Amino acid sequence: MLLRTSPRWWRGRRRRDGFEPLLSAIVSQQVSVAAADAIWGRLKAARLTGPRKILGAGDEELRACGLSRQKIRYARELAASRIRFAALREVPSEEVIATLVAVPGIGRWTAEIYAMFSLGRADVFAPGDLALQEAARLLFELDGRPSERILRDMAAAWSPWRAVAARLLWAYYRVEKQREGMR
Repeated sequence: MLLRTSPRWWRGRRRRDGFEPLLSAIVSQQVSVAAADAIWGRLKAARLTGPRKILGAGDEELRACGLSRQKIRYARELAASRIRFAALREVPSEEVIATLVAVPGIGRWTAEIYAMFSLGRADVFAPGDLALQEAARLLFELDGRPSERILRDMAAAWSPWRAVAARLLWAYYRVEKQREGMR
């Protein structure tokens, strides 16, 4: 349960949970932080960040905000999924991830990011994140960027604080590369 695996100081550093943060994570997939911020800003200005609004919007309206055809489909799949977000707060992290990845357009990376930032799970890591891979390469002086599998194996040693390790790696990436690794 969340209360036993995440101390109070960690839970206080999370973002909101629910549909909107997960839609924001979908928007952030495979684009730069700056591009994701711009698209999200246009969606918010158009008031297209809720499930009913997404389902009721036309393709052109969503495309004008910067969503690709594929992300429009993913946003609609999420809106139609009827996920009970409040219930996710009480289930184990792997169940959260399994529930989320069942929705087309939500992969393991997105589900792990949601579990870390929106649910405050301290023992979740997103080894598919390119900034984390690059930070690990630099910090551990590896010859190349570690694969998702290799970084997941490395992160096992950081349990039960893998999300803390991720935040430290993102901070290291930001300093070393002089740019954001996470929105």
